[in-house]
Amino acid sequence: MLQLLPLLMPIITELVGRIPDPQAQAKAAAEMQAKVIDVLSASDSAQLQVNAAEAAHPSLFVAGWRPAVGWLCVFGLGVQTVVYPLAGWALTVYAPGTSLPQIDTETLLGLLVPMLGIGTLRTVEKLKGAAR
Repeated sequence: MLQLLPLLMPIITELVGRIPDPQAQAKAAAEMQAKVIDVLSASDSAQLQVNAAEAAHPSLFVAGWRPAVGWLCVFGLGVQTVVYPLAGWALTVYAPGTSLPQIDTETLLGLLVPMLGIGTLRTVEKLKGAAR
């Protein structure tokens, strides 16, 4: 619904702008804004319910996808920052001219940094006693 909003708003604004009475036009604009807010709130509420049901699921494959993504990012960054430098040094000593493939750390950091922000919010929830 959020993706449709930029397409619908000019049309709705145009329709409201065609109302000749200024008071009726202002009332219609206010009602339109209230309805848009209601629709967006309902959409957010539905997504929150889906998130809560997913997190409460007993299966690790359903509830554990966020930790799995985090661990994969940590593993990839660990390999890139610890294993590769040590392996590169060993290859330089024992097999000169051999190179190691590089991991796309921008993608890993692009996933990990927002997750760490979410993790910080989770810590705040735990400190406030809101976590289960």
